[in-house]
Amino acid sequence: MFWNLLMAVLNFFPVPVTEECLSDDSRRTGLCLNTYECRIQNGESHGPCALGFGVCCVFTASCNAEVANNVTYFVNPNFPGLLDDVGECSLRVKKISKDISQIRLDFVNFNLAQPNRKTGVCETDTFVVTGGASNDLRICGLNSGQHVYYDMDDTKDYVTINIRLTKGNYNRMWEIKITQVEFAQRAPAGCLQYFHEVAGTVQTMNFAVNGRHLADQDYVICIRQEHGMCSIAYEPCDENSFKIGPPILSDTGIEGSGDEGGDAPGGSQVVSMDVFRECSDRVMMPCDSEEFITPQGGPGICDLLHCGNNFCTDKETPCRIESSTTPFVMRVQFGPGNREENPEDNLGMCLRYEQQQCSSINVPLPRLPPQSAIVIHVFVADCFLGPLTPPTPVDITGSAFTPTPFGFNVIATPTAFGRLIVIVMHMGIPSVPA
Repeated sequence: MFWNLLMAVLNFFPVPVTEECLSDDSRRTGLCLNTYECRIQNGESHGPCALGFGVCCVFTASCNAEVANNVTYFVNPNFPGLLDDVGECSLRVKKISKDISQIRLDFVNFNLAQPNRKTGVCETDTFVVTGGASNDLRICGLNSGQHVYYDMDDTKDYVTINIRLTKGNYNRMWEIKITQVEFAQRAPAGCLQYFHEVAGTVQTMNFAVNGRHLADQDYVICIRQEHGMCSIAYEPCDENSFKIGPPILSDTGIEGSGDEGGDAPGGSQVVSMDVFRECSDRVMMPCDSEEFITPQGGPGICDLLHCGNNFCTDKETPCRIESSTTPFVMRVQFGPGNREENPEDNLGMCLRYEQQQCSSINVPLPRLPPQSAIVIHVFVADCFLGPLTPPTPVDITGSAFTPTPFGFNVIATPTAFGRLIVIVMHMGIPSVPA
């Protein structure tokens, strides 16, 4: 009796720190509040937190609602049931403080009608986010597991999420986690998606079985460079996970990547390498130091643009692209969908990425006479292939090495074949008098 009375009194005291918590079913994130605060804010209690002094309060909202919490789940009416009605469902998101810079939308479940299979245009259903500093976001189809960031820096009123359903007899479901992000934790400017893991998977919107990449998309995917990582490697998730437009046929008859051209067997089009450079649907990736890996080995061609039916510029599989350009980003540019194309050639993109560790070699400095300069010669050898003959100089800038009391710490990026070994030789040369 005494304990129940004590807890009833404590429920009117605020929890010392409002933090995120995991609900008792481990599915959702909530806020640790006392029972009274949770109830008056229309939340639902999902287990204890703060040593039992608070409850994990989970907030959900549906159509025609307004939310102003750190974390809210936007769900379809009758969730977890399916929805087959016609109409519109809107939600307004209000900043909880002036420190909020972005909202992050995690599509826990996202299943709307597919776009037009031939053009990629969202015609039956549309999901649109407006009112912020970012460009309007417009998607449809199947996007469970995806996420996006939307800027709210200059937003004084609300960001509006609107779902428009124009036809019945479609089974829809959505469960979207909306998190308000302070400036210190925001994604870099211009990044629609921001991945924090050393290794993971990136996909274009509506990448799914019997899916089709969406039209009228232009956004940047960013991957945070983790500590001790100097480069990143990409490879397709499987042999059918890069299809952005019809195949390309080069002048030598080798299939590559592309946009429009003549007919190919099976009803697909084949485009020439001339048209490849002007793909209206494409993925752009930095490529200052890339290598295409084939079973036979050897360097390939570095391409900034990727489109067509192959991630690599030839048909050899598996293929792998490495890049040491930072930040780690790629840009998705899909045209307005004015042209009808075979949907089998336009499934979209699924890539696995893995950040590559830096290598560090410490070379002692020789004793040099006074008034001497240091000339650095860099040569490369490979762990698997052995030393290159003759040794190949590598051009490095001053930022590639750091002076230390004992020598120069040289950073070497892993290659496709093994660790890159950088050998630094020092030689004293008398300085030229001023």
